Amino acid sequence: MTKLSGVFPVLPTPFTPEDAVDEPAFRRLIDFAVESGVDGVVFPGMASEVETMTAAERGQMVAVLGKHLAGRLPFIVGASHVDPAESAARAREGMAVGATCAMIMAPPQAGQYVAKQVAFFSAVAAAAPGLVIMLQNAPAPNGAALSPEAVAAVPAAVPAIRYVKEETLPCGQHVTRILTAASGGLDGVMGGAGARFVLDELARGANGTMPALELADAHAALWRAWTRGDRAEARRIYTATLPLLMLQMTFRVRATKEVLRRRGLLEHTGARAAGPRFDAGDLAELSELIATAAPTMTMHKPR
Repeated sequence: MTKLSGVFPVLPTPFTPEDAVDEPAFRRLIDFAVESGVDGVVFPGMASEVETMTAAERGQMVAVLGKHLAGRLPFIVGASHVDPAESAARAREGMAVGATCAMIMAPPQAGQYVAKQVAFFSAVAAAAPGLVIMLQNAPAPNGAALSPEAVAAVPAAVPAIRYVKEETLPCGQHVTRILTAASGGLDGVMGGAGARFVLDELARGANGTMPALELADAHAALWRAWTRGDRAEARRIYTATLPLLMLQMTFRVRATKEVLRRRGLLEHTGARAAGPRFDAGDLAELSELIATAAPTMTMHKPR
């Protein structure tokens, strides 16, 4: 398998006004990702409102992704579950429709204990032969917030783990420490945290980033600038998009969906996830921040 690197946005789950998963809208978002020039996609993740979806809905949308993507890009399937057998089943479900890797976070009961983390991931790997795993290290309360040295210790004991998605703060320092502790034993560490620290992560050796979808074209352009050595252009894109990403940190998927709506890519912005909702002042500020970021959007200019 070719090593995964670059920009891998996490696809949101669109819902109809009746709160059902919206397959046609999801296909449009997949096409936007492909056309934006990203290097792959991730689904489902926390930015997909995965915690609000039934197993049937999740399986339905993973199947839609695999069929509609049709090999145009690699995709990473989210497969976290408290039961390693269920996590393996979710990974196999993705593999069956073309996923090249499964992103998995160990359950809360594994905590920061390396032995428990190793036991969990070993069980997943045993139940899904041939699986390539990306260990997701997220901050509490969603994740265990493992130390960088603990993160590196788990794949050292579980060869199926080839990648890490690191999103605990300070992200840049943690990328450095994971890569140092792993001593070449990983195929890559990708940044998370919504690409709010992406330049620091890349400067420290991260092999990519996993932001939300609404700025996919801008993030793809940033990655291309970085890889060709144009640090000034990468910094220009980062500076223009960061204020919008900071607002997204508060409103999460609701901000993602509203930006996608204003770009003509999503009709309904309904979300199931918990969290704050926009008021009139927030929407006015969002308009200003979209205008600041708009020059970096190479397609679907916001209205």
